[in-house]
Amino acid sequence: MSYNSSEIELKWQKIWADSGEFEPKDNYNLPKKYILSMFPYPSGRIHMGHVRNYSIGDARARYFRKEGFNVLHPIGFDSFGMPAENAAIKHKVHPKKWTYENIDYMVKELDRLGFSFSKNRMLATSDPLYTKFEQEFFIKLYEHGLIYRKSAVVNWCENDQTVLANEQVEDGKCWRCGHEVVQKEMPGYYLKITSYAQELLDELKGLEGHWPQQVITMQENWIGRSFGLEFSFKFDDKSKEVLDGIPGFSVFTTRPDTIYGMSYAAVAPEHNVVKKLLSKNYLDEETKTKLKNILNQSPRERQASDKDGVFLNLYVIHPLTGKKIPVWMANFVLAEYGGGAVMAVPAHDERDYEFAKKFNLNIIQSIASKDGVANLENEAYTQPGILVNSDEFNGLDNEDAKLKIIEKFEEKKLGKRVVNFKLRDWGVSRQRYWGAPIPMIHCDKCGLVGESFKNLPVTLPDDIEITGEGNPLEKHPTWKNCICPKCGRPAVRETDTLDTFFESSWYFARFASDEKTWQEKAFDEKSVNYWMNVDQYIGGIEHAILHLLYARFFQKALRDIGYLRDSEPFANLLTQGMVLKDGAKMSKSKGNVVDPDDIIEKYGADTARLFILFAAPPQKELEWNDSAVEGAYKFLNRLYDRSENVIKTTKIPTFEHEKLSKEQKYARLKVYEALKKSYDVYKETFAFNTLIAACMEALNALNAQDSKEVLTEGYFVILNLLEPIVPHLANELSENLFKRENFKTLKMCEEVFAKDSLNLAITVNGKRRGEFEIDINASEAEILAAAKKNVEKWIGGKELVKEIYVKEKLVNLVVK
Repeated sequence: MSYNSSEIELKWQKIWADSGEFEPKDNYNLPKKYILSMFPYPSGRIHMGHVRNYSIGDARARYFRKEGFNVLHPIGFDSFGMPAENAAIKHKVHPKKWTYENIDYMVKELDRLGFSFSKNRMLATSDPLYTKFEQEFFIKLYEHGLIYRKSAVVNWCENDQTVLANEQVEDGKCWRCGHEVVQKEMPGYYLKITSYAQELLDELKGLEGHWPQQVITMQENWIGRSFGLEFSFKFDDKSKEVLDGIPGFSVFTTRPDTIYGMSYAAVAPEHNVVKKLLSKNYLDEETKTKLKNILNQSPRERQASDKDGVFLNLYVIHPLTGKKIPVWMANFVLAEYGGGAVMAVPAHDERDYEFAKKFNLNIIQSIASKDGVANLENEAYTQPGILVNSDEFNGLDNEDAKLKIIEKFEEKKLGKRVVNFKLRDWGVSRQRYWGAPIPMIHCDKCGLVGESFKNLPVTLPDDIEITGEGNPLEKHPTWKNCICPKCGRPAVRETDTLDTFFESSWYFARFASDEKTWQEKAFDEKSVNYWMNVDQYIGGIEHAILHLLYARFFQKALRDIGYLRDSEPFANLLTQGMVLKDGAKMSKSKGNVVDPDDIIEKYGADTARLFILFAAPPQKELEWNDSAVEGAYKFLNRLYDRSENVIKTTKIPTFEHEKLSKEQKYARLKVYEALKKSYDVYKETFAFNTLIAACMEALNALNAQDSKEVLTEGYFVILNLLEPIVPHLANELSENLFKRENFKTLKMCEEVFAKDSLNLAITVNGKRRGEFEIDINASEAEILAAAKKNVEKWIGGKELVKEIYVKEKLVNLVVK
């Protein structure tokens, strides 16, 4: 009898498909588990990272089904996005055709791996039905003030007439045509995620211990709550005149304690003051050229560049000292944060210091160390200290001074204490074809209005040609022409499509809704309230910020407009490590990709799953190892071959344990040690590698003893433990041997852990010299006598000075 993985796996995949046993039950009185792995983009083929992610989730789903839980374990496809358009340009194929053909192929690959996904709840985010409710959300969020439209600066390729994402800008040029990318102001739609900044931050506390601390910290930093002082600079009279009466500008600082060290103010290139100077042609040509070059860099490029800027020939008045402060435009100032302007204190800020050194600006110390030493010759002093050169605040601890200075500003009505966030509102407009159309209409009479719900979904036209130049929806001859739902007059449809993060921010709740209600409503309240929130979410660390933050925001926003109940979508999060080969992440460009189809063809899906879960703990990086794959395959062959000697039964054998041989007792011990380990692995730790190792040890111990009954008991247990990991072989053997009665909850056999002998080490003068086995009931005198006999060659002819027995551990003998 030889192990034929392909025959066994195809057989069981058909049984599962025909039985529908992976579908969630409608019985909402059962205990539930919602296990969700982040859904894939349909690029055409799954990779080993997918195999790892879905093997982890599938093992959990299969375990909890066996334990009597109602399990929801869905899969879908995040199917809108740029890659489909790129494929359309490269291969002259329609994005829809490319996408859905890829989905069909990837579904077959997932099936071939034996993943226990729900078929009935499979979806693609490009499905018109999904788009319908997404557009409904958009209109409702707009009506509630959580979506608004404004102009903002974007990356623009003049040659292709299209907006580019930051990652599509390479060295300041368009990744596709190589043309120079410029920054262009364009209108777009924004979700008001900043309205939820404090709640998003506060509720991270409840996720501690359930989410990786690294992810929580990354989100805290991204939200970036800071407490400080907001105040306004006033221009001097001459500057005010140049700016046609603009009185000044506001700034936010977290370091009011350093305000006496301010030597210049800096504004972002996009600041209204700069725009006014440009409109008046006030700047010389050299300054305008430099300004234009900085403006044409994305914010990310500016942050990576050397500090640069220009003096604007403007001055503001220091709010406390009354001194004139020069105003510069600086590339390190972010337009979106703190009003797009900063007070610059080079003595106590590294960024300000670097800029001041480059342009030979004053460096004014306002904080000294407790011992009065602060060398500003080569770097800024950024440590705590006491205030100097700060009028009545001299001598104060700088932390105390922060509050005192804010109080002075408030007393004189010059400023106020505020909480600020780095988090910016989420721009969701994309000038691309393959995305969900934004369901808004521009009417000359009514302005901007949402499409009527009865007309949803607004779907994409199929008769388009994608060339990479411009937005196909904008150029389409008829698609954008429509009727205003308010006044009935001719109007123009919005041609922007949604950022694909919009789709992935609510798919988990759609999965939780009874699919029998999908046609009528976005969410069925009864089923969603039963299944949500997700008990276990699994995905890569690369999604730690944007996807997870947007999903958390969406959950709260949909809660507040009446769609959902819970405040957090994911109760527990696992971020799995990458799969590496030759020390690098697998990628086609590196030529180190391992195709799962090849592994399945050669070894079978169970071998792929076993290796991927055995090679490393899920949270760690996994280095691909061909010989370890071969080793996993050999283990499954041994498991299959040795099953010939198992007794067919539907009940686990029972024993008089004390009458068994030493080898038989040891085999039973290893089997139940594996069972004990499985509790933590499946419920808490995900350390499948340790459970698999325990099962391998148990099989070795079973093979080293001679009782068919002990072997049968061992298989009864081990096949249960391995079923979530290698489901095809475990089901095949369990059905043949036990009619799968072993897949019920197993009882722990405590008798196997009772010891009838001790293994003790012997040390002589502190050095290990031997070990021996003795009856558990032996007296201390018997133990010491046996130990001395065992190491006779080390103590013979010597004086025994001391003999010590450390209970159940060792015997220590001291001689001279």
